[in-house]
Amino acid sequence: VTDGSAVLGLGNLGPGPALPVMEGKAALFERFADIDAWPICLDTQDTDEIVRTVEIIAPVFGGINLEDIAAPRCFEIERRLRASLSIPVFHDDQHGTAIVVLAALTNALRVVGKELGSVKIVVAGAGAAGTAIVTLLLAAGVTDVLVWDRTGILSRDDDRLSPTMLELAQRTNPANQRGKLADALVGADVFIGVSAGNVLPATALDVMAEGAVIFPLANPTPDIDPVAARPYAAVIASGRSDLPNQINNVLAFPGVFRGLLDARATEISSQMLLSAAHALAAVVTDDQLNASYIVPSVFDSAVHKAVAGAVAEAARATAAVVAGPADPNT
Repeated sequence: VTDGSAVLGLGNLGPGPALPVMEGKAALFERFADIDAWPICLDTQDTDEIVRTVEIIAPVFGGINLEDIAAPRCFEIERRLRASLSIPVFHDDQHGTAIVVLAALTNALRVVGKELGSVKIVVAGAGAAGTAIVTLLLAAGVTDVLVWDRTGILSRDDDRLSPTMLELAQRTNPANQRGKLADALVGADVFIGVSAGNVLPATALDVMAEGAVIFPLANPTPDIDPVAARPYAAVIASGRSDLPNQINNVLAFPGVFRGLLDARATEISSQMLLSAAHALAAVVTDDQLNASYIVPSVFDSAVHKAVAGAVAEAARATAAVVAGPADPNT
């Protein structure tokens, strides 16, 4: 379901231009997880209308995938639908991205010999993807995260912040640091960019810690040129398909929904997202792992089975499922 307000990296194009993206998404559900999906593009950007429309059509679906809905409206829409529906509601721009980023980061840190709980991470972009990435990183045990947006490093004493950004600031930036993106990078182990194209030159990465991990993921133009960043980083991943380590949501969402449907899940939890990320990371074996191979290929048949199995197991473990035997043909 989309309202076309944040289509890829192109912005508010409306429901018509959003349709090919939704059709492509539906095709990927079928190709990788044998799930029948329908592209629904709503000709409204009113939060109440979107929520009510999805509530009305929900009885015929096993789950709802929200897509390309702009922040901060997407947060309220997802929150309200999760509260009112008895089927899983998943905003892929948030949680699909977060799952793949956590999996890739887990393996990148294996390459450089660092632990998730001891690294300093800088996230550029406090929108849908950035917020979800930070939330999942914190759930995974990260303790030192700085978030930067156009107003600067998010800090809890900044009265310019919107309520959404203030809430994010209160969960991050333990030293309450203020400043620019370049200031945040000093001594950082990891940079994750989900903001805008070319927000920094690659030379700005020189102040990061040794063995830096760089994920410039903004679309269609990365936050930092990943090719120019090579002299400053030990591991680089991006959204580009022509470079190693593509961070692609298709590694996550087909398997996530396959697992939810197989378990007859009624909701989706942080533990399910963490389980999906851990399963995805584990597809890359020790023999395969290197700086140019931290995430598997989207065509690796083990990916979606591993993610689906982990999500289904986590759903059953939390009793977030409909009672009774699951139908294998769901």
